[in-house]
Amino acid sequence: MSTLHTSLLAFALSLSSPILTAEVIDIPTRTVEETMPERGISMKTVREQLGEPMQIESAIGKPPITRWHYPQFTVYFERRFVIHAVKSR
Repeated sequence: MSTLHTSLLAFALSLSSPILTAEVIDIPTRTVEETMPERGISMKTVREQLGEPMQIESAIGKPPITRWHYPQFTVYFERRFVIHAVKSR
């Protein structure tokens, strides 16, 4: 087969095959620290943002301190507000 025939055949095949395109979507990921709630946020807001915790430990002490355990961190509340969040090991 001549070079011309090969070139024409390649061109014809390229026209008859569907053209596939793909769009690359960059989805930013958040670190654990970026996910943890900030000091002063209410229990209601934490629940709305993160969902139900895996475990809730009842309030102890004065002032009452409650702990909510999530897979990657624990949130500490004084009464109804976040005082600290600690990344799990």
